[in-house]
Amino acid sequence: MRRLIITLSLSWLALGAAAQAVAPVAAPAADAAGGVKSANIFQIAPGADADPKYKDQTNAERGQVQPGNNAPMWRQVGQGVTGYSSLPLSQAPEAGNLIQKFVQYPGSRLTNAGEAWRQVRNQYLIPYGGALLLIVLGAIALFYWRKGTIELHGQETGRKIERFTPFERSAHWANAIAFCALAISGIVMAFGKFFILPVIGTALFGWLTYVLKNIHNFAGPLFAVSLVIVIVTFVRDNIPSKEDLTWVLKGGGLVSGTEVPSHRFNAGEKILFWSGVFFLGLVVVASGLVLDKVIPGLVYERGTMQISHMVHAVATFLMMTMFLGHIYMGTIGMRGAYSAMRDGYVDETWAKEHHELWYDDIKAGKIPAKRSTPITAAPTATSKAASA
Repeated sequence: MRRLIITLSLSWLALGAAAQAVAPVAAPAADAAGGVKSANIFQIAPGADADPKYKDQTNAERGQVQPGNNAPMWRQVGQGVTGYSSLPLSQAPEAGNLIQKFVQYPGSRLTNAGEAWRQVRNQYLIPYGGALLLIVLGAIALFYWRKGTIELHGQETGRKIERFTPFERSAHWANAIAFCALAISGIVMAFGKFFILPVIGTALFGWLTYVLKNIHNFAGPLFAVSLVIVIVTFVRDNIPSKEDLTWVLKGGGLVSGTEVPSHRFNAGEKILFWSGVFFLGLVVVASGLVLDKVIPGLVYERGTMQISHMVHAVATFLMMTMFLGHIYMGTIGMRGAYSAMRDGYVDETWAKEHHELWYDDIKAGKIPAKRSTPITAAPTATSKAASA
């Protein structure tokens, strides 16, 4: 009898536990303070998306049928809708905008502006810009291998003609040094991760790009000021003339080996001046000033910076390719060209062979052989007595 009572008691306890296990779990009470409410997913009314206006629901309407579903809000964010921000529009014009609106930059798909800019940079600017630089370098190397340095055909006379005054050389070297600093730092920042980062590692490469970025920012204003001085200084002698057409048609005599008569600057140098120095130079400076955020009154939105970067990159790639040829001809490409910019003087034979029309004007007295005024020391008492 006692054993039967114990068995019945254990059976009753087991049935009670089983009934408690299969009983439905009550949903937690809603938070009276508001906000995101917890809910049992099995208790939510099924078929919430059966509403024909399901996709047009606001975030609050969606929260009634699917608590915690913020899809309407993030859909607006992805479409470029600007939200509320207490920051002033003049200081933060896009503070309430997380993702830009859809645009289609040249070479990109129709997508948000940030992604479109990334596509243009990574798919066109970097690969094609780098390929253009390598092609020009290869062409210069091939030309030097086949032609070598352009030498003088006659003997030097020892009589010198002033080709560049000290002021002209100072303006040129200031602009050239700034350009080299900008070009080297820009190339490392654009292509360094492909050929420098694998060699020196991320830590050292990070410091290198940080230093070069600051050099780039400080060399920019020097380049801008010196560029304006160079344009004003050399614009008079770069005015096109009828003799330039003959120079262009004969390719400057680079293939035939016979120099084509030219004035102080030949047609090739004038093309470089107007296209590379004047046009591309001013475009590079203007877009760089936008990227540096130094133009007053301009609203610096992300779209403005993206367009400025693309213009800046295209102009700098073209400018560097043109200046590579100029640097080559001014150094190892032509004998006496580098010393002319370093010292300011060239031999009469050099002037006659490379710029015959300029040499003729000097011999005719139209242009002085020496244009700069020598700096003389003040006369001392001894020299005054000797003169007396």
